[in-house]
This record gives sequence, structure tokens and C-alpha cells, in this order.
Amino acid sequence: MKQTLTVFSTVVVAALACLAWQPRFVDAQAPAGRGGAAAQEARARQDEVEKATPQLPFTEEILPLVIPDHTLGETEGVSMNSKGHLFVYSRTGKGGAARGGTAAELFEFDQNNKFVKMWAPDSYGASFAHSVRVDKYDNVWFVDEGSSMVVKMDPNGVVKMALGRKPEAIDYLERFVERGEKDTNRYPDGSMGTFNRPTDVAWDAQDNIYVSDGYGNSRFVKIAKDGTWVKSVGTHGSGPNQFSTPHGIASDGQNVYVADRGNNRIQVYDTNMDFKASYGNVGAPWSVQVTPKYIYSGDGTGKIYRLDHNSGKLLGWVQTGMGQGQTGCIIHELYAVSDNVLIKGSCSEWNVEKITFKGGGQPAD
Repeated sequence: MKQTLTVFSTVVVAALACLAWQPRFVDAQAPAGRGGAAAQEARARQDEVEKATPQLPFTEEILPLVIPDHTLGETEGVSMNSKGHLFVYSRTGKGGAARGGTAAELFEFDQNNKFVKMWAPDSYGASFAHSVRVDKYDNVWFVDEGSSMVVKMDPNGVVKMALGRKPEAIDYLERFVERGEKDTNRYPDGSMGTFNRPTDVAWDAQDNIYVSDGYGNSRFVKIAKDGTWVKSVGTHGSGPNQFSTPHGIASDGQNVYVADRGNNRIQVYDTNMDFKASYGNVGAPWSVQVTPKYIYSGDGTGKIYRLDHNSGKLLGWVQTGMGQGQTGCIIHELYAVSDNVLIKGSCSEWNVEKITFKGGGQPAD
């Protein structure tokens, strides 16, 4: 009887603990330090830059994505394969707390925006959605903040690689509920082989894998195409080789671009992870994408900034996502279809938008 009561009590306490613990995994609606003097000064400087920079003419289209007997939810991750099929990694599902349920489902839509199927249903690694990317071989990769995993599936949906490992629920209950331990190091340096709330994935020309990692760790890592961990760069801070919430990552094959959201900059590295440049004037970059001509950076306010691919010079910007009742997390992830077409996923607006720059994307008069 004593054992039965102990198990019952543990289950009850665990359920309450999951509810109390959930906000730790809620994606922040604003850059770190919002409301502080430094953040206000950065916002004022950005406002002045925007006043002096032309806005680009564009059109904005909400895609008519419908899932039978289901709700799309928060569109955290967006990407496309070579056939023009759209993949959306959404915060929806049977529950909402990481390790206490799931808020992660991966949907595929065809080139006409018609629902095709759900990928990786009931996956152990799908806990709290953050990003989805499709590589040049049409492999589909999802990055899950809640499970701290990056999972690769081939075009048929077969799992080919699982990077990182989800912390086991029993370990969490034993450590933090039964023994009452506390995680006092908010920004650890990170160790090889595991992530701590990763955010995005990209590849270079040799198929090496780069992951921005992320909310707990403050770094990005390089992993060989066979899954061998090679190197990591970054600690928490605002100095050289430091990051404050590296929230997105992209590669043009030769360089790696890290969206250093809390530091209001994009940091550029070569494929050996040696620092090359830092680009500012992009607000707080939640997502970064590169095309042959441009670098695009998306801010949670819904603003998209266009930079010259070679110099990082700010060329123009646009405001998206207005009129839908939200002021934060309007952009969570961008996918670049071409130089002048972007797909936008959003935490707060529960939709996917197509952004098309008109007239070749030249600045408006």
C-alpha cells in the first residue's frame, strides 16, 4: 500500500510540476532585455536607421492551409522541398508542456497548398516545435526545442539520423520533483553530443551540418554529414564568439550566418567556424536566410530586413503581419524561395504567409 501511495503522489506532483515548469519553454515574445535601458537605446538606434532606409514594395498573401479535422496552430518552422511542397512544423497537438505532452506536429502541403500528410506522428523527438528545414536531397529535418533533438528523415519519412537526446522524464521527476534539485546555471557552455533547446539547422557545400544551440546553450555546432560532432563555438555574452539566444542559422555553402537575436546582430563565420563579420541594423534577428543576391533577417515584430549578400549593407526593409491582432512573434522562421520570394512562419498569427517583393524588389520612391 505504501508503494502504491508513493507512486500516486509522484504522479500528482509530476503533473503539477509540468504545469509550473511549462513557461520555461515558451518562446520569448521579445528580445532579451526588453524594457531595459540598453534595449531601449538599441530600439531607438534601429528606428533611426529605418527612417533613413527605403521601404521595399511587396505583397503579402496568407496561404490557405487546411488540415482535415485538425488545427494548424503556431507555425514555428517553414521550409520547402524541390517539388515546391511546403513543410510546416507547428505547435499543436494533444498537449502543450514539453515532457508533459506535445506541442509539435509536422505537416506537408503540395504546391497547390493542399494537405498531403503528417510526418513523424507520435515521435519521441517531437515535443515543442521550433524549426523545419529541407536539404538539397529532399531530406526533411526538424529541430525540436523541447526534446533538444534534431531529427533527419529521408523523402519517404524514414528516420535516418537523430542528433542529441531527449532528457528522460523519469530523470527529471527524480531530480527536480523528488529530490528538489535546481538548475542554477541558466547559460551552460554546452557539451559535445547534446543540445540545450536548439533552434535551427543548415548545411555547407560538403553537407556538414550546423545547428544553432540555442536557448540553454549559447553557441552553434558543426557536425559531419555522418553525424560525427566536430566543433562548437560560442558562450553566453555579447563579445567576440559569444551569443545571446542564437535563434536561427543559414549557409550559402561557403559561409555560415547565425542570427544572434539577443545581441541584435548576424554573425558570419566560414565553414571552419572562424569569425568573418558581424552585421547589424537588423533589429533582433529571429530568422536568417541567404539567397544569391541578399541576406534576409526577420524580426519578431514582423519586420524583414534585406542586406547585400557581399557586404552586409542594409538595402531596405518591410513591415509584415499587421492587422491580425498581434504585436510579438509575428515572424518566427523565414524560408527563401528565391531572391524576391519568402515564406514566413509565425508563433502568434497561426498562419503561413508568402512575401513577394515587387519590381525586382527595388526600393520604393
